[in-house]
Amino acid sequence: MRDQLKTEAEQPPAVPGQRSAVPFRAHAPVKPPAARPDQAASAAEPAAGVADRLAYLDAATRRINSALDLAATLRNIGRVLVPTLADAAVVHLRDPLPNVEREPGFPEELRIHHSTGTRIGRRGRKSGADDRHRSRFGSRSTADTGPATPVTRGGPLAHILLSRRPAESAVLGTPAAERTEALLRELYGTRGLARLAAGTSVVALPLRGRKAVLGLLVLIRRPPERTGRPAFDAADTATAAHLATQAGLAVDTALRYAREWEIANELQRSMLPLRLPQSHGVRLAQRYLPGERGAQVGGDWYDAVPLPGNRVALIVGDVMGHSLTSAAIMGQLRTSAQTLAALDLPPHEVLYHLDEQAQRLGREQHLATCVYAVYDPIANRVVLANAGHVPPVLVRPDGTAELVELDSGAPIGVGGVDFNSVELPAPPGSALLLFTDGLVETRTRPLSDGLEVLRARIEAARWQSPEQLCQEALRILPPGDRGDDIALLGACFDGIPAGDVAHWYLQPRNETPGRARRLAAHTLRRWGLDELSEATELMVSELVTNAVQHATRPVTLSLVRTARLRCEVGDDSPLLPRPRRTGPEDERGRGLQIVARCADRWGATRLGTGKVVWFEQRLPQ
Repeated sequence: MRDQLKTEAEQPPAVPGQRSAVPFRAHAPVKPPAARPDQAASAAEPAAGVADRLAYLDAATRRINSALDLAATLRNIGRVLVPTLADAAVVHLRDPLPNVEREPGFPEELRIHHSTGTRIGRRGRKSGADDRHRSRFGSRSTADTGPATPVTRGGPLAHILLSRRPAESAVLGTPAAERTEALLRELYGTRGLARLAAGTSVVALPLRGRKAVLGLLVLIRRPPERTGRPAFDAADTATAAHLATQAGLAVDTALRYAREWEIANELQRSMLPLRLPQSHGVRLAQRYLPGERGAQVGGDWYDAVPLPGNRVALIVGDVMGHSLTSAAIMGQLRTSAQTLAALDLPPHEVLYHLDEQAQRLGREQHLATCVYAVYDPIANRVVLANAGHVPPVLVRPDGTAELVELDSGAPIGVGGVDFNSVELPAPPGSALLLFTDGLVETRTRPLSDGLEVLRARIEAARWQSPEQLCQEALRILPPGDRGDDIALLGACFDGIPAGDVAHWYLQPRNETPGRARRLAAHTLRRWGLDELSEATELMVSELVTNAVQHATRPVTLSLVRTARLRCEVGDDSPLLPRPRRTGPEDERGRGLQIVARCADRWGATRLGTGKVVWFEQRLPQ
């Protein structure tokens, strides 16, 4: 008897009544307690059977609830049920998937989202990743198969979904199976029901979430003469009902998690720029890839801010951590960086003020890394500063790529750290790639190796545009899920020829507006833009007159010819001009109205040392 008990104890957990059961491999089997020598065999065998069933329920419950992803949850449900409890299992869910945070109402339609061990109801199935899993009957598990099944109000399907009955079970071909056969006919049609032979045992169980029914679970045992095990008995039905309860709650949890992840991801994406500015002399492209769902939402961001003089500020940052708090801090830091960039501060000053802003957010908040660069297409220079971020990649006109060695400093939020700016040549034909560490650091590749792989990839690849540059950079990612977000900002530097730029310093005197008109007219004639001369002279005169009235230092006048004609007038007064209504007797306040009428676009930007007022005009055909 001891040898017999020992042999039974070594068997994997199985449901009593099965002659051969596939072991539940996710967890080690729980052995029943050893019997006393004086215990009768008739009492020991039922106790061992109950212990096996409890061990199976425990292992199955833990596996069903081991994932937060809906697809993984459905796969786990199929694997714990087939073939241990049933020969086949089909999971139907509402179509469309409901918002489980509120009552979804009557289930209008159901769709098969997972099936294991059967082809019943399968119409127009497409192969997928789940096809790798095969049951011992040679069938495959599949996801989202066949068209949606409408739920008829008052029908057998609606009855089991909306009633509180734990299960509907019967053996097909018997007088007691009429209601079950009607249910299967509504689900799979007459042809689908015909695929199930007489003697097949079926159990249908509703999948209930926390607020409403989410779907239906159908379990199938083939006739005993085919498989050697009997039809579902009361104990099997009770076991299936318990697992269906766990499955419904697991599906509810997966849907809630998916909704929360989508909300957090949408929040993060809404904080990123929808499009980058199209600055002259530089071509920009960006890529953003969220991490895997298990990593939650991150705090990676990118941005580009146009600056006076056709310059552009390039920013990439990464808030440490993965949470809604990280995304919120990212939004605050990005807004602060835009404001500081508009003041035309040097890169190291921008990082210094960002660090101060992070300090005001509180020391308990997350730290952040950031690279800030300013490209000048006229001077063909780029100025960079780094706050604990991975170094960017600079590509020379000859195609060689190098990691920009910057004083990385400390991350934003540490406080009391000096940041330094580095100025590098950026002739036409060069490029700059800013990115976050998710691109180069993975679970299997350290940061230093990833940086070198990226540099070599960019140097060896043949790319012509910033979009292709970003795409080549992403090719270094290994297959599989990413544990971190990735933000990329690529810039190809084209520059602006010196012959298309005119710049003057003018003393703030009464005769300065007249001189500015003559300089502008002469430059436009040299560029062959005589058609724009009259309007440009008028607008230049108005802006220079206003600047002379407020300036204490020389006034700057710039004309730049690209696809448009841009004029900038700068002075050391921080007061921004604003349009205002003027009466018939007013002698002042009409200058900006003239500029607004004559120019295609105009604006004013406050700088650290004053302001710049600018306007643009389209070039004649």
